[in-house]
Amino acid sequence: MSAPFPPRRETALISWSGNFNTKIGVDGPAYGLDPAQTAEYAMRHDAFVAAHAVANDPATRSPMNIELKEEAKNSLLAEIRLLAGIVQSFPGTTNAKRIDLGLPLRGTEPSPIAPPDTAPLLAVKSVDGRTVNFRMIDVDNPLKRGKPAGVSGAAVFSHVGDTAPAELSDWTFEGNTGRTSMAVTFPATAAPGATVWLAAFWFNPRKQAGPVSDAIRINLPGGSVTLAA
Repeated sequence: MSAPFPPRRETALISWSGNFNTKIGVDGPAYGLDPAQTAEYAMRHDAFVAAHAVANDPATRSPMNIELKEEAKNSLLAEIRLLAGIVQSFPGTTNAKRIDLGLPLRGTEPSPIAPPDTAPLLAVKSVDGRTVNFRMIDVDNPLKRGKPAGVSGAAVFSHVGDTAPAELSDWTFEGNTGRTSMAVTFPATAAPGATVWLAAFWFNPRKQAGPVSDAIRINLPGGSVTLAA
């Protein structure tokens, strides 16, 4: 199965972009690119790499720096699509060169959407009696409301008890949703003050599942929320 293009994971995007930047910087005309285009790409690549490092360093991670990283990523992605289109249409571009640059091959079937490779981050919004309202967050874009690229929905699970089960088969399936917000109402047997748990995983349009999230613990009613140990 071919990898998605451009890569969705930021670390994979940096690796791919670094290779692309190096190759076109050495001999841009061989790919149909002029010096101004390769220089502009190098600037956007370096800006995203620097912003990503700042946004992921615990000492400098902040909402502002995460947003600056997102802006740099979107700028880089726009330039990738522009230059990739030029390279793909350039008469001298062969499939061997496309492989070297990490571009999709011509004359091949479109790549199917791969199963999600990240788990949602669960965050409780409110607890009203036995009903817990929560959000599922894209861990790679925590400030944006929406599902990751290639994800069509999430499967949600619950459990009542002092500890979260190790096997997903021991959880209660609450249903699938195409939204990132959901409410789960626990049964009447869940007494006030009971410990309850939620977990979820993303799935793609073919219903292929990604990894299961960390479970979150809630104490009814209105208890504290912590990540499972």
